[in-house]
Amino acid sequence: MGTSKRVHVVDDEESVRRSLDFLLRTAGFVVEKWPDGDSFLKGAERTAACVLLDVRMPGKGGLEVQREMAALGLNLPVIVLTGHGDIATAVQAMHAGAVDFIEKPFSRERLMQAIETAFERIADREGQRVRALWAKTQIAGLTQREQEVLEGLPWSYPNTTVAND
Repeated sequence: MGTSKRVHVVDDEESVRRSLDFLLRTAGFVVEKWPDGDSFLKGAERTAACVLLDVRMPGKGGLEVQREMAALGLNLPVIVLTGHGDIATAVQAMHAGAVDFIEKPFSRERLMQAIETAFERIADREGQRVRALWAKTQIAGLTQREQEVLEGLPWSYPNTTVAND
């Protein structure tokens, strides 16, 4: 793992933060530890990273933090960790875009797989941005008439209809 891969650990239990810090640093990650959701939301940089987020914390719970991240445009992949998992909470987390929902205690392998998936999502987002930029460049190179025809394509209009319009 490259040291440029950053993981935010947001958990109110010091022992969990320390344990995850050791595990992830030995695997080559840069780790930032946060004792609660508020400090994470206020202090986290908007650089590519994934978030290990505890569900039950004093103040804002993990699902609330996940919703606020979306509202703030903090588009980081989230892995939800909990010692008190239930189906409803897991469904809420996954609907909000969580990469995985992992119950404590968890296996190292399961956690590492989830983190790998999170960083694959980050890489895919970068690829999507590159493809979107390429598409905008290609469209900008079209003539006005070609752009008009292109605008009719999503509506499935035949070429003759687009030409007549």
